Amino acid sequence: MTSSASTSVTFDDVAMAADRVATHVERTPTARARTLSEITGADVVVKFENLQFTASYKERGALNRLLLLGDDCRGVVTASAGNFAQGVSYHATRLGIPAVIVMPVGTPALKVSRTGALGAEVVVRGTDFEESAAVAAEVAAERGFELLSPFDDAEVIAGQGTVALELLADAPDVDTIIVPVGGGGLMAGMAVAVRHLQPEIELVGVQSERYPAMHNLLSSAEPVPEPGGSTIAEGIAVAKPGARPTEIIRHLVDRVDVVPESKIEEAIGLYLEIEKTVAEGAGAIALAELLTRPERYAGKRVAVVLSGGNIDLRQLASVTLRSLARTGRLTRIRVQIDDRPGGLGVITTAVGELGGNIIEVVHQRLDPTLHSRASEVELTIETSGPEHLDAVLAGLRERGHAVRTDARA
Repeated sequence: MTSSASTSVTFDDVAMAADRVATHVERTPTARARTLSEITGADVVVKFENLQFTASYKERGALNRLLLLGDDCRGVVTASAGNFAQGVSYHATRLGIPAVIVMPVGTPALKVSRTGALGAEVVVRGTDFEESAAVAAEVAAERGFELLSPFDDAEVIAGQGTVALELLADAPDVDTIIVPVGGGGLMAGMAVAVRHLQPEIELVGVQSERYPAMHNLLSSAEPVPEPGGSTIAEGIAVAKPGARPTEIIRHLVDRVDVVPESKIEEAIGLYLEIEKTVAEGAGAIALAELLTRPERYAGKRVAVVLSGGNIDLRQLASVTLRSLARTGRLTRIRVQIDDRPGGLGVITTAVGELGGNIIEVVHQRLDPTLHSRASEVELTIETSGPEHLDAVLAGLRERGHAVRTDARA
């Protein structure tokens, strides 16, 4: 999509931002992902913004905004779910600017602790971004600090747009670029740059179906219900996108899609297992778009922006285990056995002979549905995949064992 409509950010703004931040942020790689290409049917290249020092693209816009503050600035305050917070904290501290960050309750502990460790004063208040933003405005008024928006700011948008300059320099032959969308700053900045340099490229934004605000604003189709609440992509859990990004995206972006949480989890798992890199939910959502709609991108050369890698280790472990379960490599089965000496050994030996690896055993004797001479063993077993799992289950049944298994996604 192209448009002659004027926007609040120009290509020159993005180019000047690139010069401004060049020596202070990483020039992250853009690389072809061969196995992801085989899985999705597209020719996939990944822009690895998780390799920034703060593990997110957001320090680009934060730094550009900080470098343009007036000499009379007493300090800055912003609301952020984590990545913009870390960018502001890191660069404000480096530049000697006092900074206060207001973060929503429920922000992953990793993001809260890292933001504080980078030098800013952290205030955890508000149930969501909107409430935290209101608190940030109060703090700014009380202290006389400059209030920074993570996305509804022309200088921040221009800084985020520098991602597109690097991407197109490394992969000028892409047909489509897929970008995460929350408040819209990254998508807007990249759109300004891409439409100037290569206007024929298809631009697609992606949101979680739990926070589809930009999709609903721009789509002529039936709006997606907005349940809000918990999402693995908390970095883009924004109920109200910025006015500037919305106007830019409305004129320059082809569409904004939504994807289910399950596909975001799957994308995190694929990045970890295949690309050996860590992606947070918001960072993985562009790949989730490819997994959700592979037929739309089949045969195209598609760039996906891996926008950040700040994910809590507990959440990453949970996603990894769920991914193993989803792909049939980790499964919980229940087997009834005779409650007699050696009964447990019979079933564990059988699983081993069939090539299954037992991770956990729970022996249940008190279930009132069992007869008095029986017990039930719950086994968590590791297999190489769905076919191997089916072979293990079939082998146990052939040996006369009654087996139940949890349904696989």
